[in-house]
Amino acid sequence: MTGGLDLVGPTQPSPRSAQQKTMFITLAGILAVVGALAGGYYFAMRPVTLRIAVGPANSDDIKVVQALTQAFSHAHGQVRLRPMQTDGAAASAEALAEGKADLAIIRGDLDVPKNAQAVATLRKNVAVLWVPPAAKGKGRKAGSKITKIAQLSGRRVGVVGRTPANVNLLNVILQQYGVDPSEVDIVQFPVGESADAIRNLKADAYLAAGPVNSKITADAIAASTHDGGTPTFLAIDSAEAIAQNHPMYESSEIPAGAFGGSPGRPDEEVKTISFAHHIVARKALSESTVAAFTRQLFAIRQSVMAEFPLAAKIETPDTDKDAVIPVHPGAAAYVDGEEKTFLDRYSDFIWWGLMGLSAMGSAGAWFAGYLKKDERSNNSSLRERLLDMLGAARRSSSTEELDQMQTEADDILRDTLQCFEHGAIEEGALTAFNIALEQFHNAVADRKALLMSMPQNLQRANAALRAGGAL
Repeated sequence: MTGGLDLVGPTQPSPRSAQQKTMFITLAGILAVVGALAGGYYFAMRPVTLRIAVGPANSDDIKVVQALTQAFSHAHGQVRLRPMQTDGAAASAEALAEGKADLAIIRGDLDVPKNAQAVATLRKNVAVLWVPPAAKGKGRKAGSKITKIAQLSGRRVGVVGRTPANVNLLNVILQQYGVDPSEVDIVQFPVGESADAIRNLKADAYLAAGPVNSKITADAIAASTHDGGTPTFLAIDSAEAIAQNHPMYESSEIPAGAFGGSPGRPDEEVKTISFAHHIVARKALSESTVAAFTRQLFAIRQSVMAEFPLAAKIETPDTDKDAVIPVHPGAAAYVDGEEKTFLDRYSDFIWWGLMGLSAMGSAGAWFAGYLKKDERSNNSSLRERLLDMLGAARRSSSTEELDQMQTEADDILRDTLQCFEHGAIEEGALTAFNIALEQFHNAVADRKALLMSMPQNLQRANAALRAGGAL
């Protein structure tokens, strides 16, 4: 009767099954953690599509954004662009303010939305004021007499382009020189009609705003050249004062020969003011998204330049704290070389996630142990019953009683094995039970051998004696 010794032996399936179950649970937990991390990485790094407001139609800004959109798509980066065409920079700013766009191309000399933060400077524009030469044979000498901005009072000034922003720019210049804008006849010409208007001498002086190499401005100035005469460029000598009073403007210069021609136009450097077109982002846009956009923007700028040279004018934003348009933290991180990696951004979440999983595992283990408390308690009672039967077996006076106790011991064995399979008891408790069961079987075997060796009448006498003692 030594079968109890085999309960924890290597050939029995019960301990191995319990170990396999534990291994599978552990593996499932590891896979769950890995899956959660992989899912988090996917959602963090998946491509993001940003809506960018830009206008008007057929403008250089539209063309630049379209080129950037295609380049972003081909680069398969983290950010994609979806252009939203508007009526102009003011409408683009309004779309950003209302949350209809994530990015926008705006003019720095217009009202900047409160939720806008700078990402990049798309280009810088200069104000160009010039007077066409007098037309011979037509009695038009007024134009040739204008050599200073202060002389524009009472004159007609043509503004290239329909945007009100250029009229506001002219008013700022006039006011700086003491000219009341109401005393100037200001007329605006659509870009497509400006060259004909200038050739037909529709105004005494003209203003255009755009990049130094702007084709629109160059064509307008070329239209002013006739009868061998060249236009006179009006210098804005008070550019520094204007910049002090209006921080959105800067003092600048137009290089000699910037607008082509022979001789070059202008024939010498001309002082003026400039303003910028900015790429701005909503303040609420995440730092990592804006940093990724800025990184991609400057990474593909060189490739876009071959298709659209104006992309060469894209510059990093002003990161100074007193900048007119505050820089977005994501763009500042890229410019300052402090852009965060995936682990930098999410290390705290990963750490807290692992701590949370560990805490949940501990709580789950405690809860599972609590649910098995009754099963452990019941098995402990059965083990005590087995020890009681061990003493009873040594005093038994009949083989029938011993057989009944063995049957009960088999039931206790079955219950104990089930508890071990369910994890209610550990292998140490099973080993202790195995020792008790072995002692019980030995006691039963010894007692049966003793009873079998005794005469029948003596057995009956012992039984009667025990029965009498029980009474």
